[in-house]
Amino acid sequence: MRAIWSGTLAFGLVALPVRLYPATEEQHVHLREIHAADASRVQHRRFCEAEDREIPYEEVGRGWELPDGRLVPLSEEDLQRLPLPTRHVADVLGFVPSQDIDPLLYSKPYYVAPGAAPGSDRPYALLVEALARTGYVGLCKIALRSRERLALLRPRHGMLVCQTLLWPDELRDPGDLSSSAPVTDRELQLAEVLVRELIGIDVTDLHDEYRHALEQLVTAKAEGGELAAPPEPPPAVDLMAALEESVRTARAGRGD
Repeated sequence: MRAIWSGTLAFGLVALPVRLYPATEEQHVHLREIHAADASRVQHRRFCEAEDREIPYEEVGRGWELPDGRLVPLSEEDLQRLPLPTRHVADVLGFVPSQDIDPLLYSKPYYVAPGAAPGSDRPYALLVEALARTGYVGLCKIALRSRERLALLRPRHGMLVCQTLLWPDELRDPGDLSSSAPVTDRELQLAEVLVRELIGIDVTDLHDEYRHALEQLVTAKAEGGELAAPPEPPPAVDLMAALEESVRTARAGRGD
């Protein structure tokens, strides 16, 4: 893996050189854009408005658009000179119980490794163990991929993980999406029984079936065949009957 950030993690007067590595690799299904009329490929070209011509990727830069529409060019050298301390130093602002962080704020996880500088291993191990023993997570700010992020630091299997967070103002207001429908004590009791019967799922046994289904569809269309229709959604049934049948099915699946 290649480090995507190298800098210093500071907590109190302790300065710890670290490197960040992506902790996840999403498996995307890539579909080509085509012209629907004849199934030919669609190309996206970089076009300069002022010169009225297509330009190569090497001539493409970045800029900031002013309110009056003017564009201010920004080079990589300009961005490197940003007066932003978090570009190279992630300063731990404080520590909080992990349950105080709303999971809706979680964004992207990174593995944190001690830097190559001598003496990095000991403060790294110290921070990991301190967080593991206390159950607290560290909150810091860090500049990643052209923007400053809030992030939390937490231990995982003897390592340190940096989990970037959304800023609170990036959460949408859900409005009134909740339900005020009343439930009976018997319905609630059965729902709790069903929850207990379904405890113990192993996430590592779950897989993305979308790619397999897509491959089946592509094969069927390429060979001129037909794909089986997807299953119909279950019909609406009485809530109590559905709960009772769900509990029986869950128990039968466990061999009870």
